[in-house]
Amino acid sequence: MVRLPEKVKTFVSNRWLVFVCAMWVQSWAGIGYLFGSISPVIKTAMGYNQRQIAILGVAKDLGDSIGFVAGTMIEFLPVWSVMLIGAVQNVVGYGLVWLIVTNRLPALPLWVLCIAIFVGTNGETYFNTAALVSCVQNFPKNRGPVVGILKGFAGLSGAILTQIYAIINSPNEASLIFLVAVGPSMVAIALMFIIRPVRGHKQVRSSDSSGFLFTYSVCLVLAAYMLGILLLEDLVDVNQTLITILAAFLIVLILLPMIIPVLLVFFSEPRNPVEETLIITESNEQETGKGEVIFSELEDEKPPEVDSLPASERQKRIAHLQSKLFQAAAEGAVRVKHRKGPRRGEDFTLLQALIKADFLILFISLVLASGSGLTIIDNMGQICESLGYENTNVYVSMISIFNFLGRVGGGYFSEAIVRKFAYPRPVAMAVVQVIMAFALLYYALGWPGQVYVVTIVIGLCYGAHWAIVPSAVSELFGLKSFGALYNFLTLSSTVGSLIFSGVIASGIYDHYAEKQAALLKPPYIGVPMLAVPLRTDETLTCVGSICYSLTCGIMAGLCIVAMVLSLIVVHRTRSVYTQLYGRSNK
Repeated sequence: MVRLPEKVKTFVSNRWLVFVCAMWVQSWAGIGYLFGSISPVIKTAMGYNQRQIAILGVAKDLGDSIGFVAGTMIEFLPVWSVMLIGAVQNVVGYGLVWLIVTNRLPALPLWVLCIAIFVGTNGETYFNTAALVSCVQNFPKNRGPVVGILKGFAGLSGAILTQIYAIINSPNEASLIFLVAVGPSMVAIALMFIIRPVRGHKQVRSSDSSGFLFTYSVCLVLAAYMLGILLLEDLVDVNQTLITILAAFLIVLILLPMIIPVLLVFFSEPRNPVEETLIITESNEQETGKGEVIFSELEDEKPPEVDSLPASERQKRIAHLQSKLFQAAAEGAVRVKHRKGPRRGEDFTLLQALIKADFLILFISLVLASGSGLTIIDNMGQICESLGYENTNVYVSMISIFNFLGRVGGGYFSEAIVRKFAYPRPVAMAVVQVIMAFALLYYALGWPGQVYVVTIVIGLCYGAHWAIVPSAVSELFGLKSFGALYNFLTLSSTVGSLIFSGVIASGIYDHYAEKQAALLKPPYIGVPMLAVPLRTDETLTCVGSICYSLTCGIMAGLCIVAMVLSLIVVHRTRSVYTQLYGRSNK
């Protein structure tokens, strides 16, 4: 009988506990998604115009995407210290904004607020990096679901924080900035000693699939619940008591996955000794590098029926094959190739990855596809206004919820592809990009219900990218520098959005807005130019699907190019996935 203190010690080091706590941190970590809610408060308090708010938005985007420091630190610092640095940045950055907006500090120049928002938002990159790196190392055989779920909660955090803020019911709108400054940091500090690598590859159980199924079910219920709250608040005047009840139930849903580690540690039988021996043997070989030389040869020689044998018999057959192949290698029958630098599937540094074609092709594909998706997300309010929809907040919130579902579903979809067919994970990325191109083309052609198609499909596909790509990168370039590799790839969305939104979309929008404004101007024929009234403060507004149809058409073509690039990566990396997940179906 295992004593309670030993079970508590096992519970604290359980990889499912780490995963659940990482989900909680991620549900508070997406503070950048709340900028649309806090920017009106800053604009009113500071007397800024829209151009100045846009500059603050750029500072927010840069802080959200520049994670080199966090990715580098996690390679040599403990995870708790990385999370602590992120918490300090979050408090200092948004705390300074709150002090300025509430007049507790004198008004400071715009560049000071830009730095403060950059620093505060950059804190979330430390939370993301710590959560993803720890959980991917703890679940090396379930990278797709793990990354998808964690990124999904980060994408939904804006809606979660909004509902929690609704409980406060503060008459001072600046209280939301205070919540953004303090809330994520408190959660991160409370859990920073739990979120860490715990040699999770030695904790594999046959019940893990049931754990992921339960987590997926909670995610689906959570998304449906958030969508239901959104529609209820839009259609009905909800009182404060009902808001509190709805938010309390939301918190219960977020806490629900804690059932998994509790059941595993306190209410389940110990692992079978034979199964535990096999897991320890495999993990020791992974850590020491033994058997790595003949891994592919072992897969070639292993008969298909070996996988269906009982665990003890399977281990004997594999050990016999290993001894034969080691002997063949010693006699020279199996030639071992030695290369300078890592090969695909081994551990790369960021600098080593940057000179590999596969990594650069993935980055360019992300710039084209995820940049297009972020452009739609950032301009969703104006897209709805141009089509005549008054309540744009509904569609903005809807695309966030489908973004969450896309991240969770993308992880499941890509994992099924590599597990069942041993196809490279970028296959899922190519499929998503084709669907994305269709949705953008649908809008460009002005077909019925275009705003609904774009809201649902772009939300799903953009979210799916951020479940598929980090998992693929960890498989192709290893886990040692995963934090730095992942944070470099997050730059792709910002780069794409700056080009597609800041240049293409805004330029086309202003062009058609000027044309429409020119048609509405009264004719000043025969009137001296100096007598014509100048309206320099007038905001140009474009009306109709034409405002973004050309932009969507261009981005549809770019998504097809991204799909082609993804397929190139698929062709180049097929052998890696064949070794990792078995022989591919032909």
